[in-house]
Amino acid sequence: MKPADSAVPLHPLLAERWSPRALDPGTELTDKQFLALFEAARWAPSWGNTQPARFVAGRRGDETFEKLRGALSRGNHGWAGNAGALVLGVARRVNDEGEQLPYGEYGLGLAVENLVLQAGAEGLVAHQMAGFDGQAAREAFGVPEDYEPLVMIAVGAQGDAAELPDRLAEKENAPRSRMELDRIVFSGSWNEPTF
Repeated sequence: MKPADSAVPLHPLLAERWSPRALDPGTELTDKQFLALFEAARWAPSWGNTQPARFVAGRRGDETFEKLRGALSRGNHGWAGNAGALVLGVARRVNDEGEQLPYGEYGLGLAVENLVLQAGAEGLVAHQMAGFDGQAAREAFGVPEDYEPLVMIAVGAQGDAAELPDRLAEKENAPRSRMELDRIVFSGSWNEPTF
C-alpha cells in the first residue's frame, strides 16, 4: 500500500489507488469482479449522455487477452502478462449522423476512472498504459475507423515487486508524488494559487 500524501483525508478508494506493475500471476478475476468493472464504466457520466466509451476485454488465458498483450509495447508486454485481465479502452469519435462526437476522449477517461476505482473496491489494482500499438489493436479486433483505441489497462491482484526487473522494481518501490496544489489550482488570475 502506498497511500496518497494528501492535504486533507481522501476516500480510501482514492487515497489507496495507484498503478503497480507487480501483479500476482496466480490471481484470476471472478466473473462478478470482471462484470463489475464494466458495469462501473457503463455508469460514468458523459457529454449529453453520448456514452462514447467502448472496451475490448480478455482474461488471462483466453485469446482476447493474448491478442491485447500482443499489441503492448516491449516495456509493458512482460509484466502485464501477469494481469488477470487486459482491457483496451476505445473512444467513439463520430455519432450516428456522421458528425464529430465532442468530448469522446473525456468520456472514455471518466469511464476508465470508474473502472479503475471499481477494481480497487473489488480488492484489485489497475495499471493504465499508453505503451501499446493502437493500429495493431485496431486490426486485431476490427475496430472501426470512427473509434480510437486510446488506453490499455491491466487489472489484477498486487504481486511482489521483487519479481520485476530491477528498473521496474525501482519504480514500483518509489514513493508516489504529485504536483502541489499551488501549481494546479488558481483563483483571480492564472498562476495565482487558490491554496
